[in-house]
Amino acid sequence: MIKAASAFAGTWRITEMEQWDADYFDMEVPAHITIRKDLTGSFQFGLVQGDLDGRIETIDGRPRFDFSWSGFDENDPVSGRGWLRTCGEQAEGRIFIHRGDDSELKAERQT
Repeated sequence: MIKAASAFAGTWRITEMEQWDADYFDMEVPAHITIRKDLTGSFQFGLVQGDLDGRIETIDGRPRFDFSWSGFDENDPVSGRGWLRTCGEQAEGRIFIHRGDDSELKAERQT
C-alpha cells in the first residue's frame, strides 16, 4: 500500500474542471490538490478550500485515492468527498460538495 500511496503523494495542479472554468478555479490561487504520504492533504479551487483525509482503494483493478474533506466555500463551512486516479504525471477525478455541486477534474503533477 505504501507504493500505491507514493503514486498519489505530491501537489497536483488542477488544469480542468467540468463545472467551472479557469477564471473561477484559479481565482485566488492556482487550483491544486496536495496529498501527503500519510494520505491527508488539502486543496483549493476558486473560493472552495479544504483539508482532506483519504485511503487507497482498488477499483476495476486500479488504485484510486478516495477522500473525504471539510473546509469552506466563501467562508461558509462545507464538506464533501472525492476521488483521484493517476496515470503517470496526469490525474483525473471528481470532487463532490455535500448537498451541492460536483465536478470532474483533470490535474498534472507539480511535485
